[in-house]
Amino acid sequence: MAARWVVAGTGSGVGKTTVAIGLMAALRRRGLAVQGFKCGPDYIDPTYHASVTGRVSRNLDSWMFGEDGVREIFARGGRGADISVIEGVMGLYDGRDSRSDEGSSADIARIVDAPILLVVNCQSMARSAAAVVKGFQCFAEEGRRIAGVVANKVGSEGHYKLVKEAIERECGVPVLGWMARETDVEMPERHLGLVPSIERGELAPMFARLAEKVEANFELGRLLELGERPPMAAEPKLFAARPESGSADGPVIAVAKDAAFHFYYPENLELLELYGARCVFFSPLAGETVPPEADGLYIGGGFPEEFAERLAAHAEVAASIRDRVRSGMPTLAECGGYMYLTESLETTDGARYPMVGLVPGCVRMRPKLAALGYREAAGTPGNFLLGPGETARGHEFHYSVYEAPEGEEPPYAYETKGLRGTKREGFVRDRLVAGYTHLHFASNPEVAGRFAEACRQYKSRRGRI
Repeated sequence: MAARWVVAGTGSGVGKTTVAIGLMAALRRRGLAVQGFKCGPDYIDPTYHASVTGRVSRNLDSWMFGEDGVREIFARGGRGADISVIEGVMGLYDGRDSRSDEGSSADIARIVDAPILLVVNCQSMARSAAAVVKGFQCFAEEGRRIAGVVANKVGSEGHYKLVKEAIERECGVPVLGWMARETDVEMPERHLGLVPSIERGELAPMFARLAEKVEANFELGRLLELGERPPMAAEPKLFAARPESGSADGPVIAVAKDAAFHFYYPENLELLELYGARCVFFSPLAGETVPPEADGLYIGGGFPEEFAERLAAHAEVAASIRDRVRSGMPTLAECGGYMYLTESLETTDGARYPMVGLVPGCVRMRPKLAALGYREAAGTPGNFLLGPGETARGHEFHYSVYEAPEGEEPPYAYETKGLRGTKREGFVRDRLVAGYTHLHFASNPEVAGRFAEACRQYKSRRGRI
């Protein structure tokens, strides 16, 4: 037996991340193996999870890769863990759209058979907190999975006792912990400086303070007991054994990974390896050129705009990327990687920096969000990863806009469909596919297979087989 919980909230900003991180840190202090998961396509929260637990955190998304995919990734990721803490997204029932629970925290709880720990912002209310919990219990069938409540942003221990009594009396579920409103622990902004701060160890004291508060104010023993469930059984489909897996002479894919480029779904890299590729990492930000043994290139998302001056200064890195891509090396660039491959990047202060120059045109940063949401991407005739009529799923999240050269319409990589309609997106030429869309290979594992095979063919042409 092992425990599992979905840490869900009544909405965004109620403290799900604070509670989830605090729980992970406190349970680690007890000597338990803790596995983190995140509902939805977020890259930032899993970075926190991995830092606290020492284990790779994984996304669970029923829209991107279906129920079987969720079960398999959950079962695979949770091996050897004593407890899995699944951080929710937005409010408990918020998912892909307003018409169903698909993609929501409630949907994930159903799929992996997990109890829900509901985080409620109790500021400026007492008995009314019970009405909030009751509403979430009664709204949909999955409300019956609410097996515990956390009272967040309470004014005092006395306030907490009033809230606890009302919820337990009216709703029949235990309040398992509380967090004070006036606290010396606040999660920092969940973007620009996150990865560098974690790598430098600057967030460790904050994680320790969160653990102390959870240890003092939560019933951890009861939480572990109520969360116990049998292990999740899932037939390996995405990760069924393949003949290419573990091949010593497989192609090498260079993966850009540093503070500027670090948004990768772990399953994307693992599926590439399942199809026989070997991933090696290099840092453009540190001035590292494309490794000479590379047969493919993968540049993920991140924050190139925060490091634009440093990236622009590494002309030899840009040259190595241009030379290898122009030689026909299969390349996938997503969001931040796409931005890096354009001719120039303009920051919000108006400064413009030269980038790699493989994608004609430039990107400009905007102070407001330019795109956010799920995407179903259909390929184009020139796309070696995803052909016409074939689709994969993913998401977009960016503050920049791409501007093509005046009078030109470069060949696009995808036709993407979201809630606001369909659009042409990205850039494709030869064996280069680039765009804002972050694809999750679990939505169509053939993307990983084609990437690995294209790299294998490139290796063969270079006479290295």
